[in-house]
Amino acid sequence: MAREVSIKDLLEAGVHFGHQTGRWNPQMRRYIFGERGGIHVIDLQQTDRLLREAQEYAAELAGRGGTILFVGTKKQARDAIKDAAERAGMPYVNQRWLGGLLTNYQTISKRIGRLHELTDWTESGTLDLLPTRERIAAEKERDKLDTNLGGVRDMDRVPDAVFIVDLKTEEIALREAARLRLPIIGLVDSNCDPGELSHPIPGNDDAIRSCRIVIDAIGDVASERASQFRAEEEKARQEAEEQARREAEEQARRDAEEKARQEAEEQARREAEEEARRAAESQAGQQSQPAGQQPGAAPQQPQAAPQQPGPTSAPAQPAGERGQ
Repeated sequence: MAREVSIKDLLEAGVHFGHQTGRWNPQMRRYIFGERGGIHVIDLQQTDRLLREAQEYAAELAGRGGTILFVGTKKQARDAIKDAAERAGMPYVNQRWLGGLLTNYQTISKRIGRLHELTDWTESGTLDLLPTRERIAAEKERDKLDTNLGGVRDMDRVPDAVFIVDLKTEEIALREAARLRLPIIGLVDSNCDPGELSHPIPGNDDAIRSCRIVIDAIGDVASERASQFRAEEEKARQEAEEQARREAEEQARRDAEEKARQEAEEQARREAEEEARRAAESQAGQQSQPAGQQPGAAPQQPQAAPQQPGPTSAPAQPAGERGQ
């Protein structure tokens, strides 16, 4: 569970320290409590309230599957940005902002695809099979792309929101996000203009502890809600697979029953046809028998025709008499 950040934690981390009074931005007037020793002091009550609002927004966005791009290339924020983004499973930029990363994402996505290709070559051993010059050039290209785009290699679309640390340093990222009208969460010091931010968090952006406590506060809630979302998605996927399996089994059962019914109907039809054929043959046999003969009786033998009397012949004479 995400740890709640109190005003005491903010105070101990030095979030209340601003810049010198001569370097302030008048737009930050409403967030400044006062000045001491030529240094502006930021109102931590407002910081605490605005940080909670930013956390609620980040949690709500991550809870519905949204993507937050973490941006912080200054040395004080690099490690914290990377750690928080990786915990939350979010993209990040902590080395160098490539111009057009948001406004020209189609071109940048091609370079991301090239990074994936070179990484696959390395893992599969294809890179080692290349000639020496080509292999060295490919390794340099891979390392350079990994440095600049390694944090966004899994970002397949423009993010839903951007979290920026130090608006002065990330001026290009701020302009691109504002041009696309993306919601922007930002840690703003007393020398920055918070006008472009939808969720400003006034605080010290030059100290490592100050940057980390704010970055972790946003990253932890995003990580927690994103994990819940992914767990729910996995559960829904498993339920959908189970439902599909049950439907497939039910469909197979119905198909088997339908096939059995059709086979039974076909068998009954063949038997009926066979029975009808036998009945027709029997009826044909009965019709071919002479009238009056009982079915099954042996056929009558035809009577011999009466002999007609032949011409009268003389009685045969004895042999002795013919000799005389």
